[in-house]
Amino acid sequence: MKIKAYGLRIATIVYAILHFLTYFFPSDILLTVLAISGFAILLFAFLHFGLKGFKLPLMLFLIGLVVLLYANNFTLSDIYAGFLQMRDIIGLLIIVPMISWVLRGEAYMEAILSRAHQAINTSRKFYFSAMVFTQVISYFLLFGAIPMVYQFINDILKDEKGEGWENFKGTAVLRSFALSTMWVVSIPSFIFAVETMKASLWLAIIQGMVIAALGIGISVAFSIRDEKKYGLDITTVLQGKIAGILQSASSKKVSRKLVMEFLFLFVTLFGTIFALHGFFGLELMMTIPIVIFFWSLLYYAIKQRPGKFVEEAHHYTIEGMLKQSYQLSIMLGAGMLISALNQTGFGTSIVDGVYYLQQHIPFLNFLYLLPFIVILLGFLGLGPLTVMVLVAGILESIALPYPPELIVLAVTSGSVISILLSPLIMPVIVLSASNGLNGFKNGIKFNLGYAIVFYILVQCYIQTMIHVF
Repeated sequence: MKIKAYGLRIATIVYAILHFLTYFFPSDILLTVLAISGFAILLFAFLHFGLKGFKLPLMLFLIGLVVLLYANNFTLSDIYAGFLQMRDIIGLLIIVPMISWVLRGEAYMEAILSRAHQAINTSRKFYFSAMVFTQVISYFLLFGAIPMVYQFINDILKDEKGEGWENFKGTAVLRSFALSTMWVVSIPSFIFAVETMKASLWLAIIQGMVIAALGIGISVAFSIRDEKKYGLDITTVLQGKIAGILQSASSKKVSRKLVMEFLFLFVTLFGTIFALHGFFGLELMMTIPIVIFFWSLLYYAIKQRPGKFVEEAHHYTIEGMLKQSYQLSIMLGAGMLISALNQTGFGTSIVDGVYYLQQHIPFLNFLYLLPFIVILLGFLGLGPLTVMVLVAGILESIALPYPPELIVLAVTSGSVISILLSPLIMPVIVLSASNGLNGFKNGIKFNLGYAIVFYILVQCYIQTMIHVF
């Protein structure tokens, strides 16, 4: 067992180092070693998880090989290309968890609560603030924001049980995280779609933020309806709970300092990524992990806690990297499949099929249907990033007559709905583990109506933009 784990860690570290090294100093020999280390990740992960726990990555990889055989392109160079196809996203996935090391450095969330209690003293304010807060924390923790923010809310409302209360707590977190996948630059699925579609980052983020803001407004309206439906008086309960928490809160001076520090961290990370991308033209998939690494390093240097940085790095290497390896293996398998599909006419066939439908149903266009492809794959158990890699990877090879920012919005809106509804992917699974409700209730029962309204909202915007421009 130890040999498998050591092999997996070493292969992952080698892949990450060579990915960044070969970007700045291209070398055929090092690229070959990079591809070999990709195969080693897949092999050691298979040995570590076993056949039963490794079905999806193995299935993607084997389907890719079958497609290569079908296309009469089964050569070592094609296998090599498959292991390098997803190198950017794998490099990003390995580095992004470092953001959470910084967030755990101080009691930032508790400080924010003590400073913002006036903004959360009614059910509407609390729900809205919880959604906004989840968006911000998603920037740091990705879907790890779901259990963290849920626990944060539950600590305030820990004595309140029942379906109505869990609807109030769970939908705020899940819907907000889902909406964050439309604009948060550190979420791999969003940035992969932007990069692959060659969309403007600024336009994609602004467009996503506007839709996310409207989505939050719609969600607040749904929460008001649900509060009446379940016969709850959330405002009265909240005010009593918050008063009790404030009695034991840190001093105003300390909490204010931590809030300002948190905002500074957010702005410096976000701003540095934009500055490097804008001024130096570095690819986003390369800019983000580099900035995250040095930003985290600088945080611990300024805090004079080098030992804590080493401790976090050791823990991540020993524990986190093994957990991360499953997602990396999915990306390697997906890379093999995409590389193989790009050598066939698969993408063109899909578009031809859609155009055929358009001829028979004139008002229908590709962007109406694109979200449903993502949703369908989500209900097959594929997570948002895996789906984005597959769909965007195929769309990359197709010339679509739409602005790339609208294609990104259509794809990410499908990802939002998939996250809201599918009980087979991580966000709903993580929420279910946190609140004890089954995936069907947390997903379809609580969010189906909201998902339908959200789809209509997004399509109204997309179709209007198509006709305007």
